[in-house]
Amino acid sequence: MASNVLWCFAKKFNFLNVGVPTVRPACSALSAFQTRGYAKKVAAKGKGKGMVKEVLKGPEVCKDPVRLVSHAVGVNIFKQGEDPPLKSREEYPEWLFQLRLGPPQKLPDLDPESREYWKTLRKEHMLRFNRLHKGKKL
Repeated sequence: MASNVLWCFAKKFNFLNVGVPTVRPACSALSAFQTRGYAKKVAAKGKGKGMVKEVLKGPEVCKDPVRLVSHAVGVNIFKQGEDPPLKSREEYPEWLFQLRLGPPQKLPDLDPESREYWKTLRKEHMLRFNRLHKGKKL
């Protein structure tokens, strides 16, 4: 390979002695070899330009207003069976309706004597320390 390169270089700049018998390598094959690019990447199965991508489908959305009011739609986790029907309000425990479903309370809104206050305070301090440790601004 090195001799082919030297031969083509010498031929190009006329460094060869005229009349000295030499073995001449194929320069055209070398130049063709040098102009070619890398091999084509082998396309993986299912990932090509012509392949149709599979679209993931989510659960079916129930739009029936009567069923939405009378059943807990989406609660059934089994493949077979139906969604459980809703019971009257008196059949559920009282604490179920006292749950806060909104965003968590901020630290100034909590009572300093409660456990939630100290858990939130600890969490905020850990987050602050981690941000400072990474070099980010507060």
